[in-house]
Amino acid sequence: MTIFSSEILKIIENTKRFVQQELADAEGGHDWFHIDRVYKNALLISKEEDVDITVVALGALLHDIADSKFHGGDDSVGPKKAARFLNTQHISEEIIDHVIQIIANVSFKGGNAIKTFHSKELEVVQDADRLDALGAIGITRTFNYGGFKNRKIYDPNIKPQLNMTPEQYKKSTAPTLNHFYEKLLLLKDKMNTKTGKKIAQERHQFMEQFLEQFYSEWKGEC
Repeated sequence: MTIFSSEILKIIENTKRFVQQELADAEGGHDWFHIDRVYKNALLISKEEDVDITVVALGALLHDIADSKFHGGDDSVGPKKAARFLNTQHISEEIIDHVIQIIANVSFKGGNAIKTFHSKELEVVQDADRLDALGAIGITRTFNYGGFKNRKIYDPNIKPQLNMTPEQYKKSTAPTLNHFYEKLLLLKDKMNTKTGKKIAQERHQFMEQFLEQFYSEWKGEC
């Protein structure tokens, strides 16, 4: 178990309560349980990385405090909301700024966004978040969000778009299965850390097995 100082532990507990309140009515794939899984993934990955664990913990807990897809595509809402909260917690400006940069840069955004910020802490939180988009949990979240948006499950006439801009990615209304090719199956090769890569490989293989079964059932072959 990661050991935080009593002062930092209090801030983390305050952050958890804040996030639980803010996401009480969130869509099932982006709710408190998603945050908690990402937080645990981040702590696990951090065991093998030389990082500021306080920044990692707060970045993981606040990374989806206001996901842009639920705020008209506005990427500024999350960082602003997190900054307002962190400024009440008597924590250094350096840590706050770092956490805000993580929130602003953690998202996939179609995979073609230009990175403007780099840190080991961002890499850890990004891997932790991406792991939750893979495997059994990733499959479940993907179809949950597709249902939430009333999208088709699959349409063989609508092909995945692999070179979307961040803006095109935000506005996509493609069938849910396309998301596997437009994001999920790409994540394995975009992981940053050794631990993240290992876990991602296992979850990637599970998704490939799922898709093979899906297509067989769709075609009436089994």
